[in-house]
Amino acid sequence: MSNRITSLFKIQYPIIQAGMIWCSGWKLAAAVSNAGGLGIIGAGSMYPEVLREHIRKIKQATVFPFAVNVPMIYPDVEELMQILVEEGVKIVFTSAGNPAVWTGFLKEAQMTVVHVVSNTKFALKAEASGVDAIVAEGFEAGGHNGREETTTMCLIPMIADAVGIPVIAAGGISSGRSMLAAMALGADGVQIGSAFAVAEESSAHLSFKERIIGAVEGDTKLRLQKLVPVRLLKNSFESAVATAEAEGADAETLRGLLGRARAKLGMFEGNLEEGELEIGQVSALLKDIKPAAVILQEIWQGFLEEKVRVSQF
Repeated sequence: MSNRITSLFKIQYPIIQAGMIWCSGWKLAAAVSNAGGLGIIGAGSMYPEVLREHIRKIKQATVFPFAVNVPMIYPDVEELMQILVEEGVKIVFTSAGNPAVWTGFLKEAQMTVVHVVSNTKFALKAEASGVDAIVAEGFEAGGHNGREETTTMCLIPMIADAVGIPVIAAGGISSGRSMLAAMALGADGVQIGSAFAVAEESSAHLSFKERIIGAVEGDTKLRLQKLVPVRLLKNSFESAVATAEAEGADAETLRGLLGRARAKLGMFEGNLEEGELEIGQVSALLKDIKPAAVILQEIWQGFLEEKVRVSQF
């Protein structure tokens, strides 16, 4: 298949692995890139020199394109951006911030730049800042989320109609069926997080992966809206946040409850009760831990099969 996304990234399939904190190290990104998609190193959970190490390792593990995701709300963003330049990274996904701040800098370094948005207003701002493509992420997604609570099915056509650059759909996509639905709504490709979070190559703790594939409908909730909205699996920490929010806790109180390294505690170290367990609603559909290449091929084959099925209507 060839379209605007495969041409932009020089990849075989328009399937992008999301840059998830504590899940998306070089091993997962390399596995996805080697399978024909676009693997992404998630820099949000990395100190600068750790990011440099992951970039150097992925260069040894694949000859295919890969990207780095940089959430701009995290510390050390200036040092992270400089490392991208020094290490010759070709594709960067920015998120959680104003794309106008860094897009010019990255474009001057000859990088392809993609920005993640959750509404049409920010999509237009990202396009005006000069990004090459947009990830439109719906309310179903795991991790940091939009305040508008716009679902993927509503968000994708609105943004696809509003901008002229390629749109990558994200949020609630884990299969060929959901990929086809996103493409029918106007997307040029899909970004998938939760399904790759449980890949064998994901750096997430095995206990977290097992908790994800054991999840059922309704097991995730959007919390911490007064800070940065984040979708979490239910556990003791999520319950404590829910209680605090019901009692009217302000941002400072919630920040104190969150503390430091809460996501690392849950997702990377495997503390399933006190840790922050970031994952999407689509976790209820995930049933197995598999190699990333198998996950990607199942999505692609499912996409092709669904195209044939719906063409018979």
